[in-house]
Amino acid sequence: MESGGLPPEAFPIIEGEGMTTVSLTVSEVFDIALKSYYAGKLAEAEQLCLKILSADPDSAATLNLLAVINTSLGRHDAALANYDRALLLRPDFIQALNNRGAVLKALGRYDEALENYDRARAVQPDHVEVLNNRAGVLQELGRYDEALEGYDRALVLRPDYPEALNNRGVTLQALGRHAAALTSYGAALALRPDFVEALVNRGISHYELKQFREAVESYDRAIALRPDHADALSNRGNALDELGRREEALASYNGALNLQPHHAEVLYNRGTVLHKLGRFDEALASYDAALTLRLDYPEALVGRGATLQDQKQFDEALKSYDRAIAVRPDYAQALVNRGATLHDLGRSDEALQSFERALASEPDNVEALTNRGVAMHDLARYDEALTSQERALAARPDDAAALNNRGVTLHKLRRLEEALASHDTAVASRPDYAEAFANRGVTLYDLKRFDEALASYDRAIALRPDYADAHFLKSLSSLVTGDFERGWIEYEWRHKAPTARLAERDFTQPRWLGEDDIAGKTILLHSEQGFGDTIQFCRYVPLVAARGAHVIMEVEEPLCELMAGLAGTTQIIAKGDPLPDFDCQCSFPSLPLAFRSRLETIPARTPYLSLPAQALEYWSGLIGPKRRTRIGLAWAGNTKHVRDRERSMRLRDLLPLLDIDATFVSLQKEVRPGDVETLENYDILQFGEELGDFSDTAALISQLDLVISVDTSVAHLAGALQKPVWILVTHAPDWRWLLDRDDSPWYPTARLFRQSDSRAWDGVIAQVRNALLEFTAG
Repeated sequence: MESGGLPPEAFPIIEGEGMTTVSLTVSEVFDIALKSYYAGKLAEAEQLCLKILSADPDSAATLNLLAVINTSLGRHDAALANYDRALLLRPDFIQALNNRGAVLKALGRYDEALENYDRARAVQPDHVEVLNNRAGVLQELGRYDEALEGYDRALVLRPDYPEALNNRGVTLQALGRHAAALTSYGAALALRPDFVEALVNRGISHYELKQFREAVESYDRAIALRPDHADALSNRGNALDELGRREEALASYNGALNLQPHHAEVLYNRGTVLHKLGRFDEALASYDAALTLRLDYPEALVGRGATLQDQKQFDEALKSYDRAIAVRPDYAQALVNRGATLHDLGRSDEALQSFERALASEPDNVEALTNRGVAMHDLARYDEALTSQERALAARPDDAAALNNRGVTLHKLRRLEEALASHDTAVASRPDYAEAFANRGVTLYDLKRFDEALASYDRAIALRPDYADAHFLKSLSSLVTGDFERGWIEYEWRHKAPTARLAERDFTQPRWLGEDDIAGKTILLHSEQGFGDTIQFCRYVPLVAARGAHVIMEVEEPLCELMAGLAGTTQIIAKGDPLPDFDCQCSFPSLPLAFRSRLETIPARTPYLSLPAQALEYWSGLIGPKRRTRIGLAWAGNTKHVRDRERSMRLRDLLPLLDIDATFVSLQKEVRPGDVETLENYDILQFGEELGDFSDTAALISQLDLVISVDTSVAHLAGALQKPVWILVTHAPDWRWLLDRDDSPWYPTARLFRQSDSRAWDGVIAQVRNALLEFTAG
């Protein structure tokens, strides 16, 4: 923000004072020199002064005038020398003392200027201009309270002194007392309505008070009076930007730059507006131009970094932030932005360190506290994340981002009602906050309030129609409630949704979604998400082949042998191996859309997977003769799954089952550290090292009477093999298990056991135990 500043000090000339011994001719020459000075004929005025001094070297008034002329010509050293000569002749020459102080102030020699004004005050304590100018020096020295005292004293002597009123306003601004500053500027403008500096400064106070429309009005008046006032145009751009009038702001900055092309601050502000307008390349050019003029301009470096960050040029953004931090090591905004970039790169530990450095500089920085909470959340340090977000809200209770992030963390901590309240407050604070509406929908989903969740997602989409995460999350609510018609369409947004965490494939071949004839064509069907999804949706492969297509399947290597027994497959490729030629492609989870599947048309005939006889014989020999009912157990899934904490359990949660008269078999290929001791202390068969891939797991399942599994790939595999499978489902289920039913349209042999509103596993295990007692008794 550019201040109108203090007006140039007047240089009063005492016409003819002390010249009674000079001849009339010399007096007339002095009068002509004075008139030439006021007419702007400085060279002529200077020559006349020199002529006078050749006749009367001791003319203090002429030396004073000559010094004023020197100052106007930029000859400050000569001016000081002439003031000194005048003051040697007349130590009490108040005008020379006042003017000499102004030169020293202009040179930045504030201590000497202050000493000079103190000499002048000793001569004439109530000289109004001296009091005003001395206060100006105190202001430059940062001694604002003393400066304010000086202006007030001057105004007691001359209440109608607009310059002192304006300067007093500038000091009040520096003290953060903007409302009082407005009063002072108003008084100055009442005396002088065309006082441009006061209008500019009044605009600054309005801006600081967030009265942006009033600020624009003040700048407009200043510009009307002085169209070439670059600072007024620049400041006007800042206020227009705050009002969201970005194109007008850009025009204002361009107007300032037309007047001052090398104004670094205007170039920086222009870059900021171009960034907000999404004109990233132009923004970078504007920041770079500012940095050409001022290499160590940290704000421009941060703005440049933020633009690069939005262009996904994360490494270049980091370099820009690091340059800013090298200039200003405690620059909190640079550290916060650097942390955000590291977060975008998935480097959460480093991001956290950057946020901690920002907070060391500014402990109450809300953005740093909020982002620190996000980093801790990503590191699964949820309690610490919540503490950081609470600190942010203590500093700024209505901060929508902090409220939203707090809600996400409370959701992770399973404090769902509190999470919903936090999201509600976030959207109340910022009604256009699409992300908060989407996160609110996630919480409502977990509260099983699906109609409200859908409404929240719809609100997010209304605010941002291309919001992929909201569309994807909406699909899950549609699918879980059985609305497959809309659900499958919205589910396609997963390809663009960061929440889905998919590694998007860059195929040149078109995606097939059922509309086009594929008879005689080669289609690639490829895995996309977890093993369970591939096992669930590979049931559609025979249907694709029935349309006359040659089917190539690309799946993860552990699934290749298992898929060999699937009907309709021409070729199976391990993911990562070179692909043969093909005409079109489709991922497995898109096949239900391609076939327009509804609940009643799901291809549910099982088994659709089978194993060669030798594999079955091998595992029959390995597990040994059957003496009791064999029960397979799978209690934990992939640790990297986004809902692993909810859907997986500990082995000790299953202990109430283990006293039943049955042979229990672990289907876990890998056992988590917390379960190893439990597994060793109970009579459970283990084949972890023998379970090389899914064909081994399938062969082991074929030797069992029943599989009991949490929502993981083992459950899908058992269902696809037509093995009785009891699936333990969370309170708010994954969409494929639907709602309030104990069977599955996907797997006829499945039986679902659901968590109650308590969201605990003990009630589920009690139900399973009772059912298992009946199963083994039969």
